[in-house]
Amino acid sequence: MPTVLVVDGANVVGARPDGWWRDRAGAALRLHEQLMTADVPQDVVVLVLEGAAKGGVRAGRDAHVRTVHAKASGDDTVVAEAKRASERGDRVSVVTADRILMGRVERYGAMVLSPTWLLGEL
Repeated sequence: MPTVLVVDGANVVGARPDGWWRDRAGAALRLHEQLMTADVPQDVVVLVLEGAAKGGVRAGRDAHVRTVHAKASGDDTVVAEAKRASERGDRVSVVTADRILMGRVERYGAMVLSPTWLLGEL
C-alpha cells in the first residue's frame, strides 16, 4: 500500500521564524528543495502551496515530490489531496498544526504529523 505525505506548505514554513514572510516564494523553494532530499518514510510527498508561495515552485512532479498550487484555499486543497489519496487506498499522513484542518483530514483516515516532526526530518 503506497504511503503519501501531504504537506501544508504555509503551515510548515510558518513554523520557522526565519524571515519567511519577507520572501514567501523563496521560503517555499527552500522547503521544496529540502523535501527533495529528506529521508521521510512516505513514498510520495505532496507539497501544497498557496498565495505568493506558489511563485517559488512550479506545480508538478519532481521525483517523489508533487507540488500542487491551491486555486483558492490551501486548507481545502490539503483536504482534497488527502481525500484523493485515501480513496485510492493509500495510507495518508498530513503535516499541519492547524487544528481545524486536522479534524477535516482525519475524517478521511489521515494521520496528522506536526510541522516540528517534518522539520526534524529535513
